[in-house]
Amino acid sequence: MKELEKESLKPDFWNDPEKAGKVQQEISEIKEEVEGIKKIENELQELKVFSQDDSLKSEIGKKLETLEKLIKKQEFKTFLSGKYDRNNAILEIFSGAGGQDSQDWATMLLRMYERYCATKGFKTNILHQAFGESGGPEGRIGTKSVTMEINGNYAYGFLKKESGVHRLVRISPFNAQKLRHTSFALVNILPEIKENESEMEIKPEDLKIDTFKASGPGGQYVNKTESAVRITHIPTGIVAASQTERLQGKNKSNAMKILISKLYQLREEQHVKEIKEIKGENISVRFGNQIRSYVLHPYKMVKDLRTQYETSDTEGVLNGKLDEFIEAELKSSD
Repeated sequence: MKELEKESLKPDFWNDPEKAGKVQQEISEIKEEVEGIKKIENELQELKVFSQDDSLKSEIGKKLETLEKLIKKQEFKTFLSGKYDRNNAILEIFSGAGGQDSQDWATMLLRMYERYCATKGFKTNILHQAFGESGGPEGRIGTKSVTMEINGNYAYGFLKKESGVHRLVRISPFNAQKLRHTSFALVNILPEIKENESEMEIKPEDLKIDTFKASGPGGQYVNKTESAVRITHIPTGIVAASQTERLQGKNKSNAMKILISKLYQLREEQHVKEIKEIKGENISVRFGNQIRSYVLHPYKMVKDLRTQYETSDTEGVLNGKLDEFIEAELKSSD
């Protein structure tokens, strides 16, 4: 931390704003780590004092509880030691077969993750969203697919195990007979990797760049110019798009960021021989491949099929209460 702070005081430090910003962020992260350890040290010292004073022994239980929470918080970070765990994250959601019900489920998942991120202090920004059919109850409009940027320390580390198929069982709000319906959506979490961090060489001739008009619900144009950008990596067929920024250059930058993350994910999957096709795992968005089941009828239960952690607080989970699931996932990792 001292070395970085020394570097930040150099007269030419801000000549390279991007590098300077990265150094400042690293200083902030290290300070947070140091403060966390210092808090534990302080609590231990106070416990020693309390244990030597008979009049303070009644307070030891409370101090131990505080200390346990601090240690647990630091200990949990050992599960977030992956190469890109500290990075921002990119979240993708794709609705499965099932029309309005699955598209509505994708929108519900998007809201769930937005609320979870808010509780963690992460900032979210939707980069691209393909809307589904309208005309549902209360004017609900579904989502065919969505890409969202999540900015925050350890955003990728916390969310990386959320990738997979999520299954919803409920009484369909789109069915006049009020029949029970099962919906599926695929969630994909990518680490945000900047071009200067990437170890991959992407040749300009391998990219096909298309521009188009950004559209919103009901086909209404966000703007009249072709500001939205779609980038296709020709050798792999991987596609990344961004449409929410007004400037084409910004959308291009966002799309490139998504593309780099997708190519990294593909390389990692190939490295561990978990895929055979070029387009990632190509998981089928249907029953049998889900990682978590959300049942709202005939009973209420959310269950993670990998860790077996479950809760009947379905409303809380859909409102972003995911900490217990995420902690269980990370602790059960290989």
